[in-house]
Amino acid sequence: MKKILTSLALLGLVVAGTAAIAAEEAHNAAAPTHFPIDEPKEMDWSFTGPFGTYDKAQLQRGLKVYKEVCAACHSMNLVAFRTLEGLGYSEGQVKTLAAEYTIHDGPNDAGDMFDRPGKPSDYFPAPFANEQAAAASNGGAAPPDMSLLAKARGVERGFPRFVFDIFTQYAQGGPDYIHSLLTGYDETPPAGMVIPEGTHYNPYFLSGVSLKMPKPLSDGQVTYDDGAPQTVDQYSRDVSAFLMWAAEPHMEDRKKTGFRVLVFLLLFGALVYLTKRKVWEGVAH
Repeated sequence: MKKILTSLALLGLVVAGTAAIAAEEAHNAAAPTHFPIDEPKEMDWSFTGPFGTYDKAQLQRGLKVYKEVCAACHSMNLVAFRTLEGLGYSEGQVKTLAAEYTIHDGPNDAGDMFDRPGKPSDYFPAPFANEQAAAASNGGAAPPDMSLLAKARGVERGFPRFVFDIFTQYAQGGPDYIHSLLTGYDETPPAGMVIPEGTHYNPYFLSGVSLKMPKPLSDGQVTYDDGAPQTVDQYSRDVSAFLMWAAEPHMEDRKKTGFRVLVFLLLFGALVYLTKRKVWEGVAH
């Protein structure tokens, strides 16, 4: 009788365990998918770390990608032409670049609006008159402004990585995300995943299984004059670095100032310590 009870107890445990596993699988199947499906790939950027600096040649290539590809849909309302001197351009080159754009200005003395060539003090003009027009031209979703995109985007990094990020000064989550998104269009959706009509699958997209923007880049699309590879990967790297600069154009100055402050505090602390030793050297402790 005791053996029978033991067998029944073991059978009950097996059944309960099987039911728990089945319930867990059913819960996982019913649970919503977490986005992004794939985390962005960590790239090697010249501006990372406490002594990182921008690669001016890369920034100039990234500007070219923005002008020839991204600017057709995305605005950069917070970036003035005069700040492009930070990319290594001279004042004359900035004036020439600004004059390539037409700025809608006014009113004039007669009260009329008018068009004129751009000046260094102007900001990059938006491709659409307003957000409603932008949404109507892009399937109902207005393309985001790119001025601060590299600082506004990025995937949350869980424990313990965010702890290490404090010491490594990881701040390139936005460029990593933008690069992965731009190069992630060729991947195949998982079996059974439904992609809404009129959208495009991208496993790195933060907000869903797909997005309205089609694949924007292709090999050979933008001509580089410096011999850099004309590939989707290189275009993505360059425009991501440029958008990081657009979002934080004074990063190099900030790092230099921080380094100087640390050196000053170290020297000041040493002087205070030596002064304390000198003042109290004749006093018994």
